[in-house]
Amino acid sequence: MKLHDMTQIMQDTARRGVGSRRWQRPVYEHFLPPCNQACPAGEDIQGWLSHAQAGAYEEAWRALVANNPMPAVHGRACYHPCESGCNRGSLDESVSIHAVERFLGDEALKNGWTFESAPSTGKKVLIVGAGPAGLSCAYHLARQGHTVEVRDAAAEPGGMMMHGIPAYRLPRTELQQEIARITAMPGVTLTCGVKVEDLAKAKVEGGFDAVFVAVGAQLANHLNVPTGDGKRLVDAVSLLDDVSEQKKPQLGRVVAVVGGGNVAMDAARTAERLGAKDVVIVFRYDKDHMEALPGEAAEAFAEGVKIRWLNVVDHFGADGITVENVTMNADGSVTPTGETTMLAADSVVMAVGQHSDLSLLATMPKITVQKNDTVAVDATTLMTGEAGIFAGGDCIGG
Repeated sequence: MKLHDMTQIMQDTARRGVGSRRWQRPVYEHFLPPCNQACPAGEDIQGWLSHAQAGAYEEAWRALVANNPMPAVHGRACYHPCESGCNRGSLDESVSIHAVERFLGDEALKNGWTFESAPSTGKKVLIVGAGPAGLSCAYHLARQGHTVEVRDAAAEPGGMMMHGIPAYRLPRTELQQEIARITAMPGVTLTCGVKVEDLAKAKVEGGFDAVFVAVGAQLANHLNVPTGDGKRLVDAVSLLDDVSEQKKPQLGRVVAVVGGGNVAMDAARTAERLGAKDVVIVFRYDKDHMEALPGEAAEAFAEGVKIRWLNVVDHFGADGITVENVTMNADGSVTPTGETTMLAADSVVMAVGQHSDLSLLATMPKITVQKNDTVAVDATTLMTGEAGIFAGGDCIGG
């Protein structure tokens, strides 16, 4: 019996991909290099790295500061997510981008390299807050020729760089030098020790064309932890601020830190440097949900800081703190188990987040303050609901 191939000849010869007729064409898509894509500061990393590799250090620094005016600070305090994104990491190890950035920043300070400004535009801008967002804004505006006045309620500029990040992570000398280079730019004026109470009034009285709100998140969140026998809860932001001002808070020999973020790690390590012999972090979630970056936590644990996972503080009294075991739920909430333990503690430091003081916006009803105490802004322009009023940094959510 003869077998017949029943395949349709036209179907074989006419289907897509057969023959000389093209049915696909290449489309070129442009993506950022993975290090640039991961950089929150938007630096052209491979651009300035190529100059540094060639030994053109000033050219590398100028390419770097086109986006970020404080490389000596960034090279010390940044968590360098660029290195996590580096393709080289899958071959041997990531390029030490932050180390090169720190080197270039220090070279600039050593050699006195300065910023260049454009001719004056006649425009005048008020910046409220002299933290990283406010200072960076002042720098970029001054480079375009705008006149800038920066006002800050603190006695010295720097925001959380000065009052929050411990000096062992960010030395104050380099920080002050990089701030001074920005405030020395033509058209930049810095006024400290002056709190802007009414933004609308300040804008009109100063004759400003625009305002940039960069007040940060300097107010500590609190938990309702009962205390007794004269015991007092200390918030981590105030603790770090006091230490930055050369004060020496008396925390005692045993310190409990409530929280699991980077601020909690800073507070725990600072407590050790203040003389505490035993520091324990009490965290309501498990290790997989730790909010601190792994590197920050690893350094704290290497210094002897301990941690209790899935625990909450129930009471702080004369004998120490009572902690209760909890279980995690699928939605991220926790359920108390009723199982409690007494831990010795001379003091308790609360590191459960911060929020912004946005009272200066009370007379501007078109500006929306969201439930989490952040300012609503346009995602592209960073302008609020009030024309000419912009906001950035931690007060818009980071």
